[in-house]
Amino acid sequence: MQPVLNVEDIKFVETSLNRSGISISELMHRAGLAVAQEVAHMDGVRRALIFVGMGNNGGDGWVAAEELLRYDIVPTVVSPVAPESLQSDLALVAARSAVAAGVVVQVAPPRAQLEELLFTTDVVVDAMLGTGFRETPTAPFNIWIDAINMSGVPAVAVDVPSGLSAQTGHIHGACIYADVTVTMIALKPGLLADKGRDACGSIVIAPLAEQTEEFVLKADPVAWRCETSDYLDILPMPTAVADKYGRGCVLVVAGSSRYPGAAILAARAAARAGAGYVSLAVPACIAGIVQTQLVEIPVIPCPYDADTGTFSEEAHDIIVKLAERADCVLVGPGIRVTAATTSLCSGLLGVKVPLVMDADALNCLARITENRLDNYPELVRRNAPLILTPHRRELGRLMGLPDTPPDSLTSALEAARRIVWADGGSEFTIVAKGNATACVGVESAVLPKPGPVSLATAGSGDVLAGIIAARLAKAAIDPTQLPLFCAFACEIHARCALLAEKTFGTRGVMANDLVQQLGRATDALEHLVAVGGTDDGDSAVSAVTADAQNTSNDIDATSELRRSHKHKEL
Repeated sequence: MQPVLNVEDIKFVETSLNRSGISISELMHRAGLAVAQEVAHMDGVRRALIFVGMGNNGGDGWVAAEELLRYDIVPTVVSPVAPESLQSDLALVAARSAVAAGVVVQVAPPRAQLEELLFTTDVVVDAMLGTGFRETPTAPFNIWIDAINMSGVPAVAVDVPSGLSAQTGHIHGACIYADVTVTMIALKPGLLADKGRDACGSIVIAPLAEQTEEFVLKADPVAWRCETSDYLDILPMPTAVADKYGRGCVLVVAGSSRYPGAAILAARAAARAGAGYVSLAVPACIAGIVQTQLVEIPVIPCPYDADTGTFSEEAHDIIVKLAERADCVLVGPGIRVTAATTSLCSGLLGVKVPLVMDADALNCLARITENRLDNYPELVRRNAPLILTPHRRELGRLMGLPDTPPDSLTSALEAARRIVWADGGSEFTIVAKGNATACVGVESAVLPKPGPVSLATAGSGDVLAGIIAARLAKAAIDPTQLPLFCAFACEIHARCALLAEKTFGTRGVMANDLVQQLGRATDALEHLVAVGGTDDGDSAVSAVTADAQNTSNDIDATSELRRSHKHKEL
């Protein structure tokens, strides 16, 4: 896994490296060297335009400019002031060295000259505003940023694209949209979420020192970014000895007259995700509609309120008894929030089977706890896994912030941690959904690779909940690994979207299209885990959509996964 540090914690690592004998000046030199190497590896680069600021981020740019000379790349530095006027002592030393080495400097060029420089360069290096910048870029930087973005020249950002908050992923004003971001020491939350996903391009981590890993761990990472190989420990050993009950029995409690589709999507996803037996409890008023869509899944009609089309109080005991016989229960999609559904959710929390609470079950939970779940830890403290799957607005309701929900990965992590730490149990995990999802447990927060924008469609969350429930029903998993377990389900979900895009395009994917791809997406991801492969998401799609003539050459995923488990045991 790759550690993710808050910006303030990066300063702790820098201080620790300094105390270990690596000066800040040496760190600046290594940062500039890392940037220069990245630029030199790009195809066809003969000229580079380096935009620098007034501080240490600009110092990295000066070092990179000088280093590029060693690669026979002609660098030109664009600076807001003459080198001798730089306020940072470290940046001043780096600038003097670069000028002495022969680097050409352009001081505050007018817009017309700037556009001419951009027209004649092969790559831009953005070393204007670093991780400490939290405001709106002003002149000349906002002008430079606009000119760079308009030019279409490939851009390499130093540590963070100028204008982007490395902590929150927010943009206030102008921002560089980089092709590559070379970030120092470790990943930062703002690079992975929100506007950071658009602004950063590919992210390259430059650790800068051998001791970095040690000090990063001491800094207590705010989260861990998953790599494909991390999932091997949570995958079960493949077996040919199974029946439908051995593959897991899932009870889905969902639906209402307003939202029958949510129940259909959740139940179908659980079945497609590998559960051997899925049953679906719905208000009787929609049972007929739902059953016609789910011929393989038993639909259990339950007492309902005729006025609201939701479960009535009489459904409580029936559903609790059904839950006691299941291997996992999913409750919430489309049930709406009423006194009866709130009571039902409370009752299911008392059943000692793994429980996934999604959608309206979370809103019922917020109602039970007066929008402060962290003040009611006894409610969710149980002896079986409990997984909540809120998006940011639902997370805000659970934390008493309905009007100001978390607006960044950082704030979502903070809110989820307050809830799980109040509970204190290792069998409790929150899947804080968003453009970058965080799976938060008591001991760790895990960030799966985020999916494409096509996941942002109605019903997508119901599908993810079904995937989690199906896998949880057949899992014998260490509770401390629940965040990693949920992250794997999120990556399956993301791969479903990538596969669906091949047929329907990036804008045409609907939730049911995700369900249809579940088997293939799961096989693709498990194959990558088994062979120790890494990818950006697309190669998994290629692996499962290969032409028939190439299929015979593929490694059988099940056999490979079995061999991987044996190797691990040895």
